[in-house]
Amino acid sequence: MATRTIHEQDRWPPPRLTSGQVWEAVAGASFAVLSHVTPAGEPRSSGVVYQTAGQRLIVAVAPGSWKARHVAADGRVAVTVPVRRGGILSLLVPIPPATVSFHGTAVVHPAGSAQACSLLAELGSLVPAARRSSACVIEITPAGAFRTFGLGVSLWAMRNPAAAQARVPVAAGEDT
Repeated sequence: MATRTIHEQDRWPPPRLTSGQVWEAVAGASFAVLSHVTPAGEPRSSGVVYQTAGQRLIVAVAPGSWKARHVAADGRVAVTVPVRRGGILSLLVPIPPATVSFHGTAVVHPAGSAQACSLLAELGSLVPAARRSSACVIEITPAGAFRTFGLGVSLWAMRNPAAAQARVPVAAGEDT
């Protein structure tokens, strides 16, 4: 009689996440890694502080920054949001964050423009008052699907990449 080996992927089903649950995780964080391509085609990424506004991310940047110049030139970005997990246990042992990654389009609103001023108000205390009049605003709209890792699964299940990953439409009811 042959014995069947239990494979890791048989133990844990992939997480069943909704678009709303992923947006809730993104809205609960405030730091992301924004990736873009320079006009010369070189990849770049940097950390940003953001706020969600509906199904968009709002980021304030300096007008002369690489982010403002390069994102304005192409308008295509990729974003990864680390989502802290582990609660009090994370104070005792290193627990990797869950992540939400996506690609999308970005529009850079010039400093002082009506749109930038309106969006800066949504950022609230994330942007110091002294920088509000001089900041550009990058408005990021995710497209397609979120790729998640470790969201909606136990820490134990994160050991199995197949069980820890999910692909979730950005908008409810959207096919990927």
